[in-house]
Amino acid sequence: MGKKALIIGNSDGIGLAITKALLDQDWRVIGISKSRSTITDKNYESFVAQVQQQEYLEILGLIFEKIETIDLCIYCAGIGEILDAVSFKNEEIIFQVNLLGLVRTATIVLPKMVKAGYGHFIGLSSVADDMLSPEAPSYHASKAGFSNYLEGLALALKSKGIHITNVRFGFVDTKMAKGNIKPFIMSVDRAKDHLLKCISKKPIRYTAPKIIIPLIKFRCWMLRLKTLI
Repeated sequence: MGKKALIIGNSDGIGLAITKALLDQDWRVIGISKSRSTITDKNYESFVAQVQQQEYLEILGLIFEKIETIDLCIYCAGIGEILDAVSFKNEEIIFQVNLLGLVRTATIVLPKMVKAGYGHFIGLSSVADDMLSPEAPSYHASKAGFSNYLEGLALALKSKGIHITNVRFGFVDTKMAKGNIKPFIMSVDRAKDHLLKCISKKPIRYTAPKIIIPLIKFRCWMLRLKTLI
C-alpha cells in the first residue's frame, strides 16, 4: 500500500494544491476542511469539519480507527483578520483555528506516529510569527505560538523517529493574504513546490521566500523601537 497523508484545511489554497500534488504521486490522502472538497480520486477521502469543533476530534478518531497511523500530516488550516478595535469579534476564533486547532491535531496524530516509530508532521506558519503587529495582533501572536510549539515538539520527538517541520511563508496569493502591500508574494503553485521540498528534506524550520528574511528583521527592529518610545 502507498504512503498515507492527512491534510487539514485542503478545500482551497495551499492545502488543495498539495493534496492534488500528493495524489499525482500516488499517495493515499485524507482531507478535512470546513467546506466540501472538489477533488474526486480513488485514493482520496474527505470530511467536512471545523478544527475548533468537537466534531473534528470525532472525525480524527474515526480516521485512526480505520488506518491506525499515517506517514504525513500537514496542518494548513488558518485564518487572519484585521483587528476590529470596536468589537474584537474575530480575536478568539483566530487563536482557536491558528493555534489551538494545531494543538488538537498534534495531540491526536503525534501519539500515533510515536507508537508506529515514524511520521512527518508539517505545520504552515508564517514569517508573521516574529513580528509585533498593530494591524493584526491576534494573527501574529497565534503564529508565534504555532511556530514555538512546533519547533519545540520537533526537538522533543526527534529521538523517537518523528520529523516535524515548521513552514514559515511570507505572503501567498490566497484569500487569507490581507493588506494593501504584499512584498514578494508567492503563487500557490510555488508554495506547493516548497512544501514538496519539505516533505523530501524534512527540515525543522523552513522559511520562504528567503529574500523576505532581512525585511522581516528590519520591520521587527522598527516595531520594537516603537514600543520603547
